[in-house]
Amino acid sequence: MKNKIAIEGHFAIPETLGCSKVYFDDAVWPQFSKKIQDFMDIRLPEMDEYGIEVKVLSLNSPAIQSIWNRKEAVEVAKKANDVMAEAMAKKPDRFKGFAALPMQDPDAAIKELERCVKEYGCVGALVNGFSQIDSEGNYEYLDHEMYDEFWACVAELDVPFYLHPREPMKENIKTLKGQPWLEGAAWAFGVETATHALRLMGSGMFDKYPNIKIILGHLGEMLPFCIWRSSNRISKTDRGQKFEKPFTYYFANNFYVTTSGQFHTRSLIDTQMELGTDKILFAADFPFEDIKDACTWFDNAPISEHDRYKIGRQNSIDLFKLNLK
Repeated sequence: MKNKIAIEGHFAIPETLGCSKVYFDDAVWPQFSKKIQDFMDIRLPEMDEYGIEVKVLSLNSPAIQSIWNRKEAVEVAKKANDVMAEAMAKKPDRFKGFAALPMQDPDAAIKELERCVKEYGCVGALVNGFSQIDSEGNYEYLDHEMYDEFWACVAELDVPFYLHPREPMKENIKTLKGQPWLEGAAWAFGVETATHALRLMGSGMFDKYPNIKIILGHLGEMLPFCIWRSSNRISKTDRGQKFEKPFTYYFANNFYVTTSGQFHTRSLIDTQMELGTDKILFAADFPFEDIKDACTWFDNAPISEHDRYKIGRQNSIDLFKLNLK
C-alpha cells in the first residue's frame, strides 16, 4: 500500500539516547543509535521505499518519564520537542509529531503540550507510562488526582494521548526475576501498559472528560483479548468503584490501538472484531522494529482493501485532523 501514515516514528536526542541501550548488544548498538537520531538521511529513504507518506515522530522510552529531577525533565522535554519541530519544519509534508511531556510537573506538562500543539502543530502527545518524581524510587501513574487539570487540558485541546510502554519498576516485576528474556517488548511492556490503561478506566476520567482519546500500541497491549473478562468480573462485585460505565464501554469509545510490533494477521482480525476497523492505526515502531517487516506484512495481510486503507491511512487522517486527501 502506498501513502501509508505510520505512528511511532521514534527518535532520540543525546540526553535520552542511553535509555534504549539496554535493549541492544554492542554489535547492534552503533547502527541503531545512528538510526534513532537521524531524520533525513536514513528515515526518509526508508519511508519512500516502503510506501510511508507521513510519519508521526515521538521520543524514545522511558526518556522524560525516567528523569526524576523536575527541572531537568522540563528542560529535556523542551529540547526534544524543539529538535522534533526542526525536522517537522524541514519536511512538513512528511513529519508530524507527538509532544514529549514532563509529567513530573503537571503545570509544566500543560504548558508544554499547549506550546507544542499551538506553536509546532503537534497532533497529540506521547508519554511513556508512569513518571519518576523527585527521587528514583518515587513514581506516579496517570490516574493520580494531581493530573486532573492536565487531563482537562487534553480534553480542551482535543488531541489524542499515546500511552506508550516503559519497563515496570523492579519492585513490581519479581515474577520476571531471573527471566530477562521476558523483559521489555517480549512481555513486561504489554502487562505494564495494559494495567496502566485499566487504571485510567477505573479513575472516572472518561466520565468527566468523555472526549479524551487514548492510543495504545501493539494492538492494544493484549486488552482486546481480555477486556471482556476484566469488565465482566468487575461488574460482579462492588469493590468501591467510582466509574460509571463498564470497561468495555471505555475501551470501545475512548481508545485507539496501533499495529506497532504486532505484525500478525490473526491478532489484527481479533482486534478488528473487538474494536472495529475505525479504531486501528498503522504503526511501524521505527527503529525498534524493522520497517520492512511492518510494511511487508501489512501490505500483504489478507484483509479487505477497504480495511487496509482505513488502517493504513484514513483513520490517522481523521483522528489527527490531517489536511490530507
